[in-house]
Amino acid sequence: MNEGIKNKDLFLKRMSRLRQDLEKNGFGACLLAYSRDIFYHTGTAQPAFLAVSPDDCALFVKSGMDFVLNETFLDPSMIVEERKLSGVYNAFFSGLKNKKIGLELDVLTALEFMELQAIFKGARFENISPLILARRAVKDPFEVAQTRRGGLATLRGYEAARAALRPGVTELALSAAVEHAHRLAGHEGSFFFRMRDFFMSAGPVGAGEALKRNSGVLYSLTGTGQSASVPAGPSGRPIREGENVIIDIPCHINGYHVDHTRSFVAGKASPDARACYDDLKEISDFLISEVIRPGAACADIYGAAVDRAKKLGRDKAFLRFGNGKRSVLAGHGVGLEVNEPPIILSKSREKIVENHILAVELHMMDDKAGVLKIEDTIHVGAGGNEILTVSPRGLFESG
Repeated sequence: MNEGIKNKDLFLKRMSRLRQDLEKNGFGACLLAYSRDIFYHTGTAQPAFLAVSPDDCALFVKSGMDFVLNETFLDPSMIVEERKLSGVYNAFFSGLKNKKIGLELDVLTALEFMELQAIFKGARFENISPLILARRAVKDPFEVAQTRRGGLATLRGYEAARAALRPGVTELALSAAVEHAHRLAGHEGSFFFRMRDFFMSAGPVGAGEALKRNSGVLYSLTGTGQSASVPAGPSGRPIREGENVIIDIPCHINGYHVDHTRSFVAGKASPDARACYDDLKEISDFLISEVIRPGAACADIYGAAVDRAKKLGRDKAFLRFGNGKRSVLAGHGVGLEVNEPPIILSKSREKIVENHILAVELHMMDDKAGVLKIEDTIHVGAGGNEILTVSPRGLFESG
């Protein structure tokens, strides 16, 4: 049985909350077109429009109707086969007195918006995405369970990396070993980011001096990629004896992502690398066990990490990107997309709440120790946080 039908009460609750949000914020209705938002509310990701008002909803399916009927909790009377926006408007929106309509303005193209303007005469469009993302940020037990499954899959990838890593193996071959293990463990083979024209290969992978080169396609350590077409992820360069290696490959199972980074050394680590990594892990442990809790502001979490790095004498290396730049990010929400609110930024006053799922993402870039990184996905609880990425968190040396 598919999740939308098996978990009917869960999806009914989500739909009810969306209707309440519409009424509370003065919307006459909203029209959702982005697959992740439709999946969250209906259990299907087939191409469709989801129309919702404070007292009604309908799913207008563009294609894949047989899949939809087997995937969603919605009664068949609420599901219509319709490809054209004009048909959606006539069936659901034309009779609305309240013309304030919510749209996912952050993901619509200009052409799509122009078409909506031409069809929805007299409508006042406002961005509904912040309301949806705020709801999605707080995870229910089903979502936590799916993320926990992803954490187990990343363990399989970690084990594959340990088996494949040796001096002479290429970054690409190492990445392929991890990707293969993730797929066999249930990874769906794709990632979702709430932005247009995004690309990053399977995930950032790199070694040695290449880790100090950061592509502009990600606000993170990136790897250099195989060509200028996709300038992120693993290259075809052989990894040399003694080089630090970072593997940051997310996993996506049953709709939910896990973000996970571990650091390795091809051969033996230098004393500087070991000491630097120990300090990096101490900062991560400190944030997860003592700082990140319901009510904490994102800026305070970031500040606590920087302060801890200073006490450890790692201020110059912590979150450094090179060229005098430092990352202003220490983590982010994870869920139906790899990056979701809340974002742990240096100046964000957004508060952490119970049942947020966060990726705590930290790195060092040190002249002697090289580049090292640790990233864990955690579930925020009132009584403490659970680390969902269960692979060993120490610096692995291949020998």
